[in-house]
Amino acid sequence: MTSSPNTKTLSSPSEEEYQESYLDEVPGDVEMSIFDHLEELRMRIFYSLIAVIIGVIGCFAFVEKIVKILEVHAKGAKFLQLSPGEYFFVSLKVAGYSGLLIASPFILYQVIMFVLPGLTRRERRVIGPVVLGSSVLFFVGIFFAYIALIPAALNFFISYGENVVEQLWSIDRYFEFVLLLLFSTGLAFQVPVVQFLLALLGIVNSNKMLKG
Repeated sequence: MTSSPNTKTLSSPSEEEYQESYLDEVPGDVEMSIFDHLEELRMRIFYSLIAVIIGVIGCFAFVEKIVKILEVHAKGAKFLQLSPGEYFFVSLKVAGYSGLLIASPFILYQVIMFVLPGLTRRERRVIGPVVLGSSVLFFVGIFFAYIALIPAALNFFISYGENVVEQLWSIDRYFEFVLLLLFSTGLAFQVPVVQFLLALLGIVNSNKMLKG
């Protein structure tokens, strides 16, 4: 008995199943030993440290200009060096944070290149928007802190009790406050990325997020 031409073979996968299996494949999958993974991780960390060192040295060469930029919003306050070498160590701290910020795109690239070989095609489609969105939000957070949060906080602290006490600030404490506020705001702006990943992994759905 002949089968009709419209009859589909049960054993042949559908187009949707083929697409799903294709997206779940790891392209160019190569077996690597644990020592190969550790060696690659060591090299990625080494390259990242070199980038940070270069960034810190470059920022230290212009640290005076960076310090002046960060002092712009502290109008009405006078900075004091309360211990020998305090400004020198502040310069190192500012150069360190600035160098890390400049080197962060290269560090992120090294992280991506380390985890990329183990990702499926579906995961590779997501990692690009996630990394780009995370980077943009981090720098937007730093910019927002610089133009909005820091001026508002400093204006409050300077105006509060200005008729009672003279504003003499330790330069070390000031930069601890400013740098912490900058980077903590940048991290706080990562919340949408975290929410997206939680929803993508099915850990928390949108209804729970909206209730929260």
